[in-house]
Amino acid sequence: MTKLYNRILTLALFLALIGCGTPATDPISPSISASLSPAPTSSSSPSPTLAPALLRSGQASFRSRVAGTPFVHPGALNNQADLDFTKVQIAAGKDPWARVFNEMKLSALRSNRTTAPTTETAQKLDGRRAYANALAWIYTGEVPYAENAIGILNVWGKTFTGYSPVEGQNLLVAGWTGSLLGPAAELMRDYPGWVPADKALVQTMFREKFYPALNTMSTWNGNVDLTQIDAMLSIAVFNDDEAEFNLGLQRLEARLPAYFYLKSDGGVPSIAGDGGNVNKFWSNPTLWVDGLTQETCRDNDHHGQYGMASALHAAEVAWNQGVDVYAQDAERFTATLELMAAQLLSGKMQGTCVNNVTTTDLYDTWEIGYNHYHNRMGMNLPNTYKLITTQVRQRGMNDWNIFYETLTHAGPE
Repeated sequence: MTKLYNRILTLALFLALIGCGTPATDPISPSISASLSPAPTSSSSPSPTLAPALLRSGQASFRSRVAGTPFVHPGALNNQADLDFTKVQIAAGKDPWARVFNEMKLSALRSNRTTAPTTETAQKLDGRRAYANALAWIYTGEVPYAENAIGILNVWGKTFTGYSPVEGQNLLVAGWTGSLLGPAAELMRDYPGWVPADKALVQTMFREKFYPALNTMSTWNGNVDLTQIDAMLSIAVFNDDEAEFNLGLQRLEARLPAYFYLKSDGGVPSIAGDGGNVNKFWSNPTLWVDGLTQETCRDNDHHGQYGMASALHAAEVAWNQGVDVYAQDAERFTATLELMAAQLLSGKMQGTCVNNVTTTDLYDTWEIGYNHYHNRMGMNLPNTYKLITTQVRQRGMNDWNIFYETLTHAGPE
């Protein structure tokens, strides 16, 4: 009864925030959905200025976790209900889950390392292997996968020396790597074969070796900060670390309106690294429309997909811990999903950038947002749906912290 009450309360809050209007019903429209705010014209909506406050006037703050309440496990990027759903689909041989699982298993390999890697490429490989093995263990119950996963995590716990210097590219690499190792560790948390002392070493390693690089906010393009936040929240869940979790939420609250544009904000909030020049920081958009990202015109939706992925990962972890970031920023997230999907479907930037041709890169990072807003909340996102079903599930790439999200978060049709 408590769970049902919480779901009803969440839905009521969501409807109050976004209104009760009916979204567009065309499930395959290649243009910007009519459910989005009307695109501003150059005469009616000049380039926004930097707002003096970090958060827009009147914006409610994300509530922190209720102090002292236990963390939900598993509850990083994957919750138990979603894991159980996918496990059933795999066992039944249903597409896309069974097909993507067989592809993901190719990464579920044993590592022969005796020390934690130091290069970007090697760290990515270890992170991918740890997460792939952890998922394979959950979905199949086969012990070798579990032993592979904790073997990798134990090497990191005992030998990783951290990121030095704590600046520049290392801030991004820590986010990328932590966003893989954190969810992997959380999935393995209750594996009976994981020696408690070894698990404790991994938790200590995260606190002492990852926190310094994650908690130092990158002032580069916003996808870096969002990737750090992604890692912060997942690791905080594994570590039962309330302070770190709330720090990640605070960072997310500041970054979202400074990365995902909404005309209703009344300006783009200033944030460290913007140089006081919003147009330059946003790569000089030619049209400011709801759903534009700070990196949309940087490379025509390549890095924008990474930024969106990390932001939605963070929202999903928060959701799994009872903090509803999704509702507060429903308009922001859905506008981004629909605008970017429309751009990638058409191959055109919809007039938002000087270069009107989109990137050809497409990543497997659309299911998390679609699963929440459509499957959980009943919203119609026609462009996102079409992109997922016609392209993402067929050719979406998995790289760094974007890892087989069709497998883990594709919901029931």
